[in-house]
Order: sequence, then structure tokens, then C-alpha cells
Amino acid sequence: MQTDSGGDMVELPRSLSPHALLRLLKAEKSPLSAFHLFDAATRRPGFTPSPAVLHHILRRVAADPALLLAHAPRIVSAVRCPCPEDVPLTLLKAYAKTRMPDQALHVFQTMPHVFGCSPGVRSFNTLLNAFVESNQWPRAESFFKYFEAARVSPNVESYNVLMKVVCKKREFQKGRELLTWMWGAGLTPDKITHSTLIGGVARSGDLGFALEVFDEMRERGVEPDVVCYNMIIDGFFKTGDFVKAREMWERLLRDKSVFPSVVSYNVMISGLCRCGMFSEGLEIWERMKMNESKHDLFTYSSLIHGLSEAGNLGGARRVYEEMVRRGVRPDVVTCNAMLNGLCKAGEVEECFELWEEMGKRGSRNVRSCNIFLKGLFENGKVDEAVSLWDGLSEADAATYGVVVHGLCRNGYVNRALQVLEEGGCRGGVDVDAFAYSAMINALCKEGRLDEAGGVVELMNKRGCKLNARVCNVLIDGFVKHSKLDTAIQISRDMSSKGCSPTVVSYNILINGLLKVGRFREACDFVNEMLEKGCKPDIITYSTLINGLYESEMIDTALRLWHQFLDAGPKPDITMYNIVIHRLCSSGKVDDAMQLYSTMRQRKCANLVTHNTVMEGFYKIGNCEMASKIWAYISEDELQPDSISYNIILKGLCSCGRVTDAIEYLDDALVRCVLPTVVTWNILVRAVIF
Repeated sequence: MQTDSGGDMVELPRSLSPHALLRLLKAEKSPLSAFHLFDAATRRPGFTPSPAVLHHILRRVAADPALLLAHAPRIVSAVRCPCPEDVPLTLLKAYAKTRMPDQALHVFQTMPHVFGCSPGVRSFNTLLNAFVESNQWPRAESFFKYFEAARVSPNVESYNVLMKVVCKKREFQKGRELLTWMWGAGLTPDKITHSTLIGGVARSGDLGFALEVFDEMRERGVEPDVVCYNMIIDGFFKTGDFVKAREMWERLLRDKSVFPSVVSYNVMISGLCRCGMFSEGLEIWERMKMNESKHDLFTYSSLIHGLSEAGNLGGARRVYEEMVRRGVRPDVVTCNAMLNGLCKAGEVEECFELWEEMGKRGSRNVRSCNIFLKGLFENGKVDEAVSLWDGLSEADAATYGVVVHGLCRNGYVNRALQVLEEGGCRGGVDVDAFAYSAMINALCKEGRLDEAGGVVELMNKRGCKLNARVCNVLIDGFVKHSKLDTAIQISRDMSSKGCSPTVVSYNILINGLLKVGRFREACDFVNEMLEKGCKPDIITYSTLINGLYESEMIDTALRLWHQFLDAGPKPDITMYNIVIHRLCSSGKVDDAMQLYSTMRQRKCANLVTHNTVMEGFYKIGNCEMASKIWAYISEDELQPDSISYNIILKGLCSCGRVTDAIEYLDDALVRCVLPTVVTWNILVRAVIF
């Protein structure tokens, strides 16, 4: 019986050889217990651990960074005999892996007098890698130059580490030059050399370059491994090029020297799901099952998340059930994906079943609570959501946002205000801006503007930084309740509170000012936007043009429209339709027709556009042109709706062509477009009057 350095009693035989100690260490499952055995043995007078014992205990301790940090110095202090390079090399590799380059350098420098051996090329490479993994590139490059001074010839592994430096510095052309130099120097770059460069280039998004290196690798007689394929496929998916990703996948399947790994399948499945190609993702999954490839949690989680997001709950269920049947224990991420899918589909009962299951497995986290709370609120289950909220012992900022927003959305504004005011009571969580924004929005909608202002004060008091989103919600609330001057003052105060007005802030104010005829002030705000470098967007121009037309300032509106076109941004369909509608309303149908023709040429005219122009021509009594517009609806492969039919019926009736109008009514019925109250009013008035 002997006490180790930690004070624990360790059982050791009286007669103990290094070989016997090694057997005891190998039998000990716990690395910490193994260290205590080693510690107790080496404290015996006269006991010298063999290199094999030192190598074993260093490997055990090196597997855990905390143990390495705490106990490696004690192990090194027990070295009393010359050791082969493998012993200190184990320690060097551990320090490199845990990004402790200074400790690695110390081991390297003390190898001769502590371990009785000189560092060889493997030790040089490991220390070089320690600098690289710690992103200490100047030290790495300086140390590489030291190889020559130490008369150590770099090998392929040395250059592989150097390739890491080049790729981490994103100097990919240098990496290619390094490959060429290695071939010329008689050093054959291996799969690791190539895959390091391919991986770096693929992550940078230059997939053309990555493919060139991949193909050159083949031409040089170095067979690419599955890792090279995976990195290029993943790179194509991340740039959104699923066609090229699939082409690379097909190449992998045709390659007889390499087979898809679990990672390959996962890359394909997650990539296809990210691109919205869920049925293709399921096909890959079925192939994976057919080939008896092992599925891991990432496979299932990717599919369940993707299918749930796409609303394919049946597919998500099938994958989840398959996972459970195969004995793969769902983790919290997978369960959250499934829970989210069930919530989105409104399957509240199943949500509760899964929630209970997750609780039994210990697979719940704060995100699980947030998903479930959001789902309950969105499905109108307010009592159940409140009950869940009341039972929570911990929450994060997102939880408060979900609860406040959910209560407000369902009309429980006072309860939401209460939750917000007691915010931070659960684990000292700071409520974030989203929760305050939701609360302010709800209060503004109810006209409780003073209370909304009070929430802003609460926000400031708690040290939550005011942002543009919150200010915009407040400005919009005051504008909608005809308190324009207060809204303007809020926008003026934004800068002093650390957040400048955005284009959204200006658009809200401009719209409010135009609605009450304060055109000069609206224009002043446009000028202010330009002075502050805040570029007006399509909404700004649409709002101005619409406001000017409302006030019958048609020529000013048209000048602004041409100014917008000259400014460069491409108008969207809504903006075109606003201008066309206003031109038709003011009798400028020929001008509207010019815009309409431009839209048709650009193939961006929708049914609203056609209806507006057709109605414009009927209003000025031009039935012939109106009929042409009707024909263009079918020519542009659009289906007339009840509004289209009402316009043509009213137009024909106003021209005294009631019989033709009845024929169009029959056509509507044939196309299953049912008459509305407006339709019958048009026809009845035509017959009576």
C-alpha cells in the first residue's frame, strides 16, 4: 500500500518491475488512475520506469488536455534512462494538437539531456506543425529554415506541414508552385499534400482551381482519396452549384479505387437539403441504406431538418422512425429538428409525445424549449405555452423573445408586458432587442404609445442597446396614430442614442408626411437621406410617386420616375404597377401603355399590370385597345381572374355591348371563375339602366 501525490491509496505489489508496472497500467481503464499508479511506483526509491512505461503513460495522459497540462511535467521528471525518439515525440504531438507551441518547443530543446535522444525529422515536423496549428506562421517559416542549419533533410511530411501554412495564409498559387517544386526535386507529393491544397482552395470558393489540382493529381499517378472528393462536392454545394456537386458525386461512384464514406453521403444529403432538393436527398439516403453504409447522427439530423423545413413531415417521420429502429440514439439536435417539423405542421399532440420522450432521454436544452414554445404560440395553444413557460427553470434571451412575441401575437399584450418587466429573473438572462421590439409593436398597434415609450426607457435602463429595428417600430406606431411630429423627434434622437436612421426609418416618415400632404418635409427627408449617404431604395421612390399621384401632382411624379430610372436601380413590378395605375387613373393611358410595353418586353408584366391597363382603356372608351390587352393576357400565358372578367364586363356594358358581356360571363364559368357580387351588380345595372 502506498500513497500517491494526490493523497489516494494505491495498491502496488512489494516487488515491482517496469514490465509488471506496464501490465498494471494497461489493465487500468481510467487514464487518471493509471497516472496515480505510475506516480506511486516512480516514488519508490530505486525504481526506474522503462521507456515502454513512459511511452504508455504519456499516450494515456496525452488523450486528455486537462490531464496533459496537469501531469505531463511529473511524468517527464521521472525520466531516468535514455529513451527512443518515440517517447518525447508523443509529448510533442500532444502539445501540437492542443495548440501549446511553447511547451512543445521546450520538449524539443530539452530532448538530448532529458530523454537522452536527439530530435529527428519527425520531431522537427511535429514542432513545425505545432507552430502552424497555433497560427504562428512567422515562427513556422523561421523554424523551417532552421532544418538546413540543423542538417535535417525535410521529407514529404515536412512539406505537407508547409502546405498547411500556405493554405492558412490563402496563398494558393504558392501552394501550386510548391507542388511543382516537390515533383522537380524528386519528392513525391502524397494524397495529404494534394488534399491540403484542394481543401484550402475549395473552402475559398475557387472550385475551378480545386478541380485542376484534383485532375493533375490523377495525371501524376497519385490516386485521390474520398476526402478529396468530399471537399470538392461540399465546396460546390456551399457555392450553390448543385449540378457540379452531383457531377463530382457521379465521378466518385464511377471511381473503382475509392468508395463513398459516411461523410460523402452526409455531404450529399445535407447539401441537397440546403438546396431544397429533399426528394434527391432521400434518394441518396436510400442508396446509403442499400449499400449498408453506416448512418450517423449527422445523416439523420440533416434529413430530418431539411424535410421538416420543407414541410415534408411524412418524410421526416419516416427518417426519424428508421433511426430509432436502427438503434441510433437521437441527440438533442435531431430531436429539435423533429420537434420543429411537428410544430410547423400543427401536430401538437405528437409534439407533446416527443417532448416527453426527450425529457426521459435527457435530450432537451433551452433551444428545445424555444422551439416548442414558438410552436405552441403559433398553433394558438396559449395556455399550454404559458404553462410550459411557468415551469421553466432556465431561459435565454431568445426564450423571452419567443414568449413576448407569442403572447402579443395572440392578443395577450398585458401578460407579455408582465413577462418583459420581470425579465432576467430566470438565471439573470438579459432580454434582447427582439423581445422589446415585439412588445413596442404590440403596444403601438393598440395605440398605447406612452407605454411603448416606457418600454424603450426600460430597455435603456437595463443596458440593452437601442437599435434601428426598435426605433423603426416606434416611429411607425406614432406615424400610424397621426403623431408625426413625435415620430420625427424620435428619428432625430436616434443618432444621439447610438443608432442612425436607416432607409426604413426614412421611408416610414416620408410615407406618413405624404399622406397628410406635407410634401416639402417629405422632400427634405429625401435630401437628408442623400446628404447622410443613405441611398433611397425602390420603396422610397414608390412611396414618393404614389404620394404625388394621390395629390394629383402628376408631372412631378413623372419627373421623379424618370429620375429614378436614370439613377440606375431596376424598378420592381410593384413600382411599375403603381406608376401605370396612377397614369391610367389620371387619363394618361398612352404613357401607361409605353411602360406596359416595356414590361412585356422584359417579361415582368403580371395579371395586375394587364388588368390595370385594360381598365384604363375602357375608362377612356377605347374598347378596341382594351380587347387587345385581354388577348395579351392569354398570349403571356396568364389566367384571367374574377377582377379581369369584372373589368371587361363593366367596360363592354359601358359601351352598350351587353350581349358580348354575357358571352364573357359564359367564358368565365367555363374556366371555373365564379362571378362575385361585383359581377352581378355590373350586369344588373347594365340591364336596368
